[in-house]
Amino acid sequence: MPRLRWVFLCAAATLLLAVTATSFLLEMRRVERLTATLDRRMDELIRITRQTQILEERIRYYRTPEGVGRLAREEFNLFLPWEKVYRIEVVSADPLRKR
Repeated sequence: MPRLRWVFLCAAATLLLAVTATSFLLEMRRVERLTATLDRRMDELIRITRQTQILEERIRYYRTPEGVGRLAREEFNLFLPWEKVYRIEVVSADPLRKR
């Protein structure tokens, strides 16, 4: 028959092992959750950084005379004095097109 001292020692070792294993598993879950959160944030940061670079390129382009001219043509329908403007009218015989 085992001595009471050995029974207590085995019970304490088993309890310590169970507490350590449970703590380890909980920390591993926490690390996985934090890693997933970090990955999502990094993806968002990369997306925002790329978008910022595109917008900065547009700003640099529209600060040039060529960019200002293009913006004036596209947004405000302006043209330079030496340019010719043609108006195209589409005439259709289809009665459904007349609205």
